[in-house]
Amino acid sequence: MDIIPVLDLARGLAVHARAGDRARYRPVSSALAPEAVGDPVALIRAFRHRLGAASCYIADLDAIQGGALQCAMLRELTGLEPGFSGTILVDAGAHSAEGAFEVLACGAGQVVIGLESLRAFTDLADIVRAVGGERVIFSVDLRLGRPILHEEMRDLAGTGPPDVLSVAAQAVEAGVRGLLVLDLARIGTGCGTDLGLLGELRARFPSVRLLTGGGVLARRDLDRMREAGCDGALVASAIHAGTITAGDLASLAGEPVEPQSPSVSR
Repeated sequence: MDIIPVLDLARGLAVHARAGDRARYRPVSSALAPEAVGDPVALIRAFRHRLGAASCYIADLDAIQGGALQCAMLRELTGLEPGFSGTILVDAGAHSAEGAFEVLACGAGQVVIGLESLRAFTDLADIVRAVGGERVIFSVDLRLGRPILHEEMRDLAGTGPPDVLSVAAQAVEAGVRGLLVLDLARIGTGCGTDLGLLGELRARFPSVRLLTGGGVLARRDLDRMREAGCDGALVASAIHAGTITAGDLASLAGEPVEPQSPSVSR
């Protein structure tokens, strides 16, 4: 299983995400680079050289919230570490083929299309056709287990509370090959992830790359996620606190995913 460190960017700074309350995010202080509070350049270098990470996830919070894409910063960060053997995933609020191309042009290896930014699943299908399914990750954005929909969402609006599995199914039908389950309310809390949901998604979509993020506190959480069938985990707070280490990344990288029953519970 891959452990993917997270870099959240707001106004040019690396911030510490907690419970999805973006207005209260503050510059991050990390055990990986204690001398460089809020410095995204120092952090991405530390992810590679001190943590041994193969991939990285970057969230441009300015763009996700409707602001300008931090393209100069993204270009600097993605150009710093060509040694990443995996890829750099970037969520910058893209919801169209043009937006996806713009993110990829900033150096992203894969563009993350978030449910909270998407206007229609037909748009997601357009993005997949334009840039290729292997370059798109769909983020099933949740808050306390409930899908977060953009106010302009056309496919699901007015149909009642959307079901997580049906949302994921529409994304897979649109051609995506990777799903990310991201519960904003769990981010930075250490409360764990919804293992039952991961098990259900693994059973329903056995060939899709399945990632998750939010709620990781310690190595045991990662082991449980792997047992539930997860291919990769986004981790921030536990890395910054030093409870997830380079040794954890190295050992988990060599362990295959072993899907269990969908009834797995946390």
